[in-house]
Amino acid sequence: MKLRNYLFLGFVLILSSIGMAGIQEADADKLLGTWEPGDSRSKIKIEKIGSKYFGKIVWLKEPNDPATKQPKLDKNNPDTALRNNPLKGNRILKDFIYVGKKEWGSGSIYDPKNGKTYKCVINMKDDNTIDIRGYIGIKAIGRTDTWKRVILK
Repeated sequence: MKLRNYLFLGFVLILSSIGMAGIQEADADKLLGTWEPGDSRSKIKIEKIGSKYFGKIVWLKEPNDPATKQPKLDKNNPDTALRNNPLKGNRILKDFIYVGKKEWGSGSIYDPKNGKTYKCVINMKDDNTIDIRGYIGIKAIGRTDTWKRVILK
């Protein structure tokens, strides 16, 4: 093969890999938006920071503690220094990366009800539905919750 043919082939391979990366990033970013967990007691906004995905509480059905009438706090956090932080604004999904085929992994989910953090995987069932699976050790030992996208009007 002549040098010109090698250069052309290299150029085509570079362009196709750039195109595939763009398609994969577009698929990955389908996770962005606001989601409502199955219990409908909160709304979680998933955003991208760098190349990872994070989710924070942006709305609570009951934002205030009934006893104190003040915003609910992260009272079950194992780090006592964080127990006075409000739940609203708390990042509960951390460090997710897109692994392909509508799945995000390598992340964790924090459960403010018990103060525990679990490994987590997210699977997109359709553009408006995701399954969040928190687990200990292996995926088989865990719990899945289905979240629906919040459509802003």
